[in-house]
Formats: sequence, structure tokens, C-alpha cells
Amino acid sequence: MSIIYDASAKTLTLHTRESSYQLQIGPLGYLLHGYYGRRAAGDFAPLHRRKDVGFSPVPYELADETRGFSPDTLPQELSGANAGDFRLSSVCVSLPDGRRGADLRYVRHEIRKGKYALPGLPAALDPDGEAETLSVTLRDEALGLEAELLYAVYESRDVITRALRLKNIGSGEMKLEKAASCCLDLPFGDWELLHFHGRHAMERQPERQSIPHGEVRISSRRGESSHQHNPFLILCGKHTTEDAGDCLGAMLVYSGSFELALEKDQMDALRLVAGIQPEGFSWTLQPGESFDTPECLLCFRHDGLNALSQRFHRFLRRDLCRSAFSEKARPVLLNNWEATYFDFDREKILSIAREAKDLGADLFVLDDGWFGRRNDDRSSLGDWFVNEEKLPGGLEELIRGVKDLGLRFGLWVEPEMVSEDSELYRAHPDWALRVPGRKPFLSRSELVLDLSRPEISDWAFETLRGLLERYDIDYIKWDCNRSLTDLCSPALTDGRQGELAHRWVLGLYSVMERITAAFPQVLFEGCAGGGGRFDAGILAYFPQIWCSDDTDPIERLTIQRGTGYGYPLSSIGAHVSASPNHQTGRSTPLDTRATVAMAGAFGYELDPGKLSEEEKARIRRQIRRFHDCERLLREGDLFRLTELADEKDYDAWQLVSAGKDESLVSLVLTHPRANAKPLHLRLKGLDPEASYAVLRYDVFDAFQPEPPEEQPKQVTGAALLYAGLTLPRMMGDYPSVQIYLKKTEE
Repeated sequence: MSIIYDASAKTLTLHTRESSYQLQIGPLGYLLHGYYGRRAAGDFAPLHRRKDVGFSPVPYELADETRGFSPDTLPQELSGANAGDFRLSSVCVSLPDGRRGADLRYVRHEIRKGKYALPGLPAALDPDGEAETLSVTLRDEALGLEAELLYAVYESRDVITRALRLKNIGSGEMKLEKAASCCLDLPFGDWELLHFHGRHAMERQPERQSIPHGEVRISSRRGESSHQHNPFLILCGKHTTEDAGDCLGAMLVYSGSFELALEKDQMDALRLVAGIQPEGFSWTLQPGESFDTPECLLCFRHDGLNALSQRFHRFLRRDLCRSAFSEKARPVLLNNWEATYFDFDREKILSIAREAKDLGADLFVLDDGWFGRRNDDRSSLGDWFVNEEKLPGGLEELIRGVKDLGLRFGLWVEPEMVSEDSELYRAHPDWALRVPGRKPFLSRSELVLDLSRPEISDWAFETLRGLLERYDIDYIKWDCNRSLTDLCSPALTDGRQGELAHRWVLGLYSVMERITAAFPQVLFEGCAGGGGRFDAGILAYFPQIWCSDDTDPIERLTIQRGTGYGYPLSSIGAHVSASPNHQTGRSTPLDTRATVAMAGAFGYELDPGKLSEEEKARIRRQIRRFHDCERLLREGDLFRLTELADEKDYDAWQLVSAGKDESLVSLVLTHPRANAKPLHLRLKGLDPEASYAVLRYDVFDAFQPEPPEEQPKQVTGAALLYAGLTLPRMMGDYPSVQIYLKKTEE
């Protein structure tokens, strides 16, 4: 059993292989948090000694007995509001008579096999049948509110999931003002925050900082998880490194506006509250109705950030993503976007496809501009019929031409948005979000379709289904090129506009759920102006997401590093693009672009007709190398070989197979120096008792002084782990190296 109830101590303990999480049913039914950390047995309630803290109120029932028992200082498992706790709240409701707050007390609990479900929301699955669920019911009798805390324990995965179900058990209407998925109180520890901020084309920049007293909020109000912040953070011990020390990750399975809020209180205790963005949110519950919050994934590791990342990677691939492609080899694609933008015709596209086949690509993707009257980004979104001026004979003839080459075919769509200049908008102007009496805000000349309305989400599903039934399509790139503004829907009356942002996300999930179930043979890739919606909610349906519109490999080092702290490399859409780069103007070696793109779902985004024969030969070698290492790149454990705080002249990372029988080491030199220090790496994750053959030892576009015969051909795992590997000197602009190791027979 991974969930244990001790009736004498009134504790509920959740065990994973390496961690333990304990709750206690305290006096007056307060549900208290006891411990979350390295696996241990025992009753942790004595850790939380009570003392009178000035101006911290005491429940009425205990006022004559003690001043040391206050909601304001208790480590609570679900914090209420207007009930003696002045710290961050998790739940707040209001009634028509003006009463508001939440004071939730324990009623009962249940332990059962299997995983709870969250209707309408993506959540972790239970493919191996190992999950156990803990349900704990709390009530505020005065307000008529019932809260069911849901926990699922994946013992072998070292992951605990949390969600909250709120129900109106009263006789009248109530309104949710705040409904967080997770409240976690950590009374002890000197924690630092690692989070991932950014902007368009510079997403998920890792930033580690001390946590001050007061509140810190990582959030989005954009209707999507956003380029600016990610719904994932890590709490680290002060001295935690990639390979040692305590760390705790919290990841929301949600793609809309969110908030991860931290408060370090007067006693240095830390509270984390994670869930839907409360600003602008409200939800009306009639008697008997309930509301489910998005899921939050938690993982604790005592052995550093690499181990934490590996657990999240495995869990998202195996236990969250519904797509069969999550565990399958991915095709190497070539996308025409940076080759042509909107300026193409059928012959140009077929010419690029022929070159792609000659290079060894598996899949050709036709990007934006194939539909309606789409010659720029100012028209035709919503008109998902073929622009036959560009593509005479329609998509059938183009797809037939691509397939005759031996390539699979992919297509770009943006089903959530509409252009004012479109047949769809002229027929249904009321389908777009807008505030009556006010001109809407435009972004990329787009308006947002109101997916909260079933007739519009049904239209989106039927439109996509029509495309996939009519055409022989193997891959869909699903884009979303603006944030949500003008949040107002004619379908939500009687003060219910606060439900719109969440209902819109539920409508989006409904379309994704239905279309991926109807076409499981199609590989879907998410995109939101690049990396504006890179989150676990999207990964539940799509096995990969375009990581960033910035394809500069040197910029991508940081973007992909930040993304990889939580999300598997197999989910990171990464392409080799042209040089000079279209976003930065930087020139980089072709093989360095490939080294960086191989730390992701690999592909190309350039015009192969502009390449030299020598460059084409290099690309053929790159694609062969990718196929040789594909399973390792998709399933291998990631080890970051440089610390975030290191001021290194290079970035290096390593992938190791589950059986430790093969490994790929990649390094990009970002700052070549005169009279440089030796490039020395200590590898990770290998079997110290084994010997490894160095099957490849290639320095791309770099000066290599040692002759090949002097390079090591076989070396012990212990030597690589403890002594390390010194690389030849590398010179020039941004050279890279990849080293492939394979365990030899005993």
C-alpha cells in the first residue's frame, strides 16, 4: 500500500519509492500538513510545536484552553479565507447575502485503488494500474460548501498528483471566487525558487532566486499559459545542485491563465498555492453542482535537479500523454515556413519536398498560407478551404505529389482564431470574443473564437475532422497566435462572465480530446506563437510542442535548457534553420544547429535548394545520426553537465539509456578564447563497472589538433564518471561536438 492511515495518530501518509507526504487530522477537524520530503516512516506532527504568535487568532472552541493553536500559523492542507488565516488562501466562496470565505473542516476520507478522473480536464492516467487515490472530504457547514481533496500516488514514479472538487451542498446559489488546485505548507527549510520567465522568442529562461518575506507570484492573465511565465516551478534547497540536494517540483496540468503563488510568512514558513488565475475568475454553483480544478503534479527528490527532471520527463511521457506517438519514433520533418513564408505555389512546394526527400527527411509540412485568400497574416483565418490560386488542383494533388516522393504530409492550422477579413467572420461576427460597445483589440489581425460556446467548439472539431477525413494528412501543426482579450460572451449572463476564461480552456480541451481520439494515427504538434503554450495540459493531447519561434541555436541553448527542467526533450519541437538566422542574424555552423536541434523533436526549417552540395551531404549525415540515436534521444535520461550558475564558455548535456548501455554527450562552445583552458567534462549516469566504446568522436566545424588514431577508442565507465573526458581544442564561431558511447561486451 502506498497510502497508509494510522487511526491512533490520525495521520494519512502517502509513500512513493523515494518520498513521503503526510497529512494529519488535527483538533476541530483542521487538516494539517505534516511532512513532504525524503521517504521516512513515523508521525511528523511533533515537528510542529505550537506557540502563541502575536495577533494570530484562535478558534472560538479553544480560546479558553490555548493561544498556540491558530489557523494563521498552522501548516494547512487547504487554506480557507476569512477564517483566521491571513496568509494566501486556496478557496473562497461568496453567497448572495454577502457572506464570503471558507472554513473547511475534516469529515471523512477514503483510500481506493486506481486514479481519480477530472471530467473535461486533462489529467494523469494510470496505464500500469499502479495508482492509488486518497479522497479527503472537508466541509464548511455554515456556507454549505464541500471540498474533496484528491490525491493520486504513483509509487514507482515518485509523483503525487493533487486536485480539488468543490460542491455546493447548500440550498441556494454560491459563487466561487478562488479555487486553487494545491496548497502546500513547508514550515521548515531555506528554500530558493527556480522559475521560468521570458517573452516571445525567448521563452522559459531559468531564474533561481532567494524567496523574500511576503508574496511572490508567477502567473499569466493572458488566457494561455504564456510566453512570459510557465505553470511549473521548483523549490530548491539553498545548496542544491544538479546532482545533490533537496528539490520539489510543482507543475499545473493547465493551459489557461494560472497563478503559482508563494508566501514566506512571519515565522519563515513557506506556502505554495497553485491553480487557476483568481483575478477575474468566478464560478456560479447552484445547489448540487460541483467544480473540478486542474491537476497539479508534485515530485520531491533528495538527489538534485537532474533526478527531479528525469522523473517529470518519464511521467509526462508515460502517464500523462495520451498520444501513441509519445512512445514511438518521430519522423524527421522539413517545414517550409522559413523557406517561403506566405510566398509559394505548388511547384515551389513540390521542389522543396523533392529536396527534402533527397536529404533523407520523412515528413514534409506545409505551413501557413494554403487556405482562403491568405497571402499575409491579415486575412482568412476561419476559411479552411484551399487557396487554389496558389495550389491549383487543391490539396489532393499536392499531397499526392508529396506522397509519390515517399514522404508523409503535414499541414498547419490555427482553429481557435478568426480574421475580420474572412467568410467565417462575415457570416458569424458574434462568434468572436468582444465587449459590447467597444472596439476589440487585435493581435496579428486576429480575433478569438468563443470556444466556451459548444456550437463554436463543435464547429472547430467538425472543421478539423473534415480536413483529416478528406485529405491524407499524417501530421498537424496546431497554432495559436494571440492571447485572449475582450473576455465577454453573450452565452454567459446573470453575472457569469467570470467563468469565461476557464470555460474557453475547457472548450479547447474538448476539441483536442475529440480530434486526437478520432485520428490517433495523426501526429499533432502544438504551437502558440512558438512557445506561448508549452504546458502539461497541451502535452496530455499532443506529444510535442514547438518550443520557440527563435531558431537561433545559441539562443535555443537557454530556451531548451529551461524547458527541459520540467518537460521531456521528446516534447520540444526543435529545427535546424538557415544561417544567418532569421530572428537574430547570427551565423552558426550547420552541424551546431543540428547538435542543438537533436535535443528535441528533430526537424528542418529552411530552403534546401539554397544549400551547397557539401551542406546537403552534412544534412544527410545528421539525419542518419538522428535515426541511429532516435530512441536514446526520445527515452534517455537527461543529465545537465553544467550548473545553471556556472559561468562557462560552453553548454553541455548528456543522454543515457535506461540500461546505461549507450549515451550521447553534446557540447556547444559559446565563447571560444585565445589560450583557452582545457574543455573537460565529467560524465554522468554511466555504469562504473562497464567499459564503453567511443563509436563516434566528431568535432563539427572545429580545429582538431589530435589525429584520429590518438583519440580514445574504449574507456571504463568509472574513468568517465570520476576522472572525466578532455576534449580537443575547439576554435571558430560556435563549434560543437557529439560523443556517442556504447557499452562493450564483458
